[in-house]
Amino acid sequence: MTAIAITAPGGPEVLRPVRLPVPVPGAGEVLVRVHAAGVNRPDVLQRKGAYPPPPGAPDTPGLEIAGEIVALGDGARRFETGDRICALVPGGGYAEYALVHEDNALPVPGGLSLQEASALPETFFTVWTNVFDRAQLKAGEILLVHGGSSGIGTTAIMLGKAFGAVVVTTAGSDEKCRACLELGADFAINYRTQDFAAVLSERALRPNVILDMVGGDYVDRNLKVAAMHARIVMIAFQKGSRFEADWMPLMLKRLTFTGSTLRTRSVAEKATIARALEAQVWPLLADGRLKPLIFRTFPLAEAAAAHALMESSEHIGKIVLTAG
Repeated sequence: MTAIAITAPGGPEVLRPVRLPVPVPGAGEVLVRVHAAGVNRPDVLQRKGAYPPPPGAPDTPGLEIAGEIVALGDGARRFETGDRICALVPGGGYAEYALVHEDNALPVPGGLSLQEASALPETFFTVWTNVFDRAQLKAGEILLVHGGSSGIGTTAIMLGKAFGAVVVTTAGSDEKCRACLELGADFAINYRTQDFAAVLSERALRPNVILDMVGGDYVDRNLKVAAMHARIVMIAFQKGSRFEADWMPLMLKRLTFTGSTLRTRSVAEKATIARALEAQVWPLLADGRLKPLIFRTFPLAEAAAAHALMESSEHIGKIVLTAG
C-alpha cells in the first residue's frame, strides 16, 4: 500500500509517499480501506518530532479515517466487511489501509460522504470529552471557544449550539469571525484587532466554560473573564505551556482549571466517548442538523501541501486527505 512517511523531523517537505505492507488485523481490530483521512495539529507536531506516537502505534501520521472494512480480526463482531465506518486511530491514518479497534469505530452517519465522515472523529471526540464530559456544559451557559475557525473550533461551535449554549468565539480575521457566526456562534471577536478579555468585560459576558488551545497569555485573561464556578479546559498550548498568571481568581471564583489529551488514552476510554457520540450526536449528523465544515481536500500523495496549508492558518474548518 501507499502511505505517508515522516522521513525526518522537519517541515512539510519531510512527508513523502512510501510503499508499506498492508497491515493485518489483530484481535478485536478491523482493517479499513481508507477513502479519506483528516489532518490535525497533532499530525504537524508529530512531523516536527514533538509528539511521538504512543507505544504500539504506527509511525505513519494520521489520527482519523473513514472508509470501508475489508477484513476482521479474531473476535471482531461489531461490524461486517463492506461496512462504511469512520474511526479514531492512534496513528497510521495517512495510508491506503489502516487498522482500528472496532470499539473506536463508528458507522458513517446517513447522508454524509466518506470525506465528510473522515473529518468527524478527532474533533468530535476531543470536543465531547472536554466540553461535555470534563466541563459539563449545560444548556443556557456561555461557552467561550478560542480558535473558533479551526477544526476543533468549528466543531465546538456547532456542538455548543446544538446543546443549547450561548457560544462566544475568538478568531484571527474578520472573515473567520463571519464564518464562525454563520456556523451559529452568537458573538465572535477578532483577536488580532481586539483584546477578547476587554470586549467580554465591556459586554458583561462571563463564560461558564472556556475551551482553550492557545495557552500562554490567554490563561491569565481566561481567569479574569470566567464566571463564578466556571470550568476552563486546556487542550493545547500554541502560545506555550509556561506563562505567568494571576491565579487568585481560581480561588475567589471557585474555578475548575483542567485539561486532557486524547491520543494516549486506552481503547476502552475512547470507546466510552464513541458510544456517547453515537447515542447523542450521530443522530444530529444523520438528520442534517450538524455537518462538518471541510475547507479543502488533497490527494494522499500531497500530504506535504496539506500540512503547509494547516500551518498557514488560512483554513476555516477541516483539511482532508483523499486516498481512494
